[in-house]
Amino acid sequence: MDKKDLEILNFLQKDASIALADLAQAVHLSVTPCWRRVQKLQEDGVIRSQVALCDPGKLNLGLTVMVALKAAQHNEKWMQKFIAGVKDISEIVEILRMSGDIDYLLKVHVPDMAGFDLVYKKLVKVADLQDVSSSFVMEVIKSTTALPLDYAVVKPLKTG
Repeated sequence: MDKKDLEILNFLQKDASIALADLAQAVHLSVTPCWRRVQKLQEDGVIRSQVALCDPGKLNLGLTVMVALKAAQHNEKWMQKFIAGVKDISEIVEILRMSGDIDYLLKVHVPDMAGFDLVYKKLVKVADLQDVSSSFVMEVIKSTTALPLDYAVVKPLKTG
């Protein structure tokens, strides 16, 4: 990956629907080399997918809940059962296995408290849990899917 690839990623992280011709022009490449670079970034798994990011509020999902869980057991069987169960709860949009005081952190989008109660009831049926603690998001200060590109290992551009 070189600086030109990072330029491409910078644009695509802001708007993956940008027309290829516009992307190529923005990064000062012709269309074919730009397309090849995008394809290579996809093949290498740098670009995992291209999606539409929806506004939860406009989809009647006005309540965001962060749920901290402590596992009742710490073994492979429990973990597999838990992961299989929570993956099927569509309101859970992010599942993170953590170090420290909590084992898992879940991000949940629901319409309201009654909607969260339904998710909570599904969640506690999935596997034995030692503790469940929920925090309700009052305001989103920053929300982005764009990763910082400053840390990427970059090869120098070939000249000539």
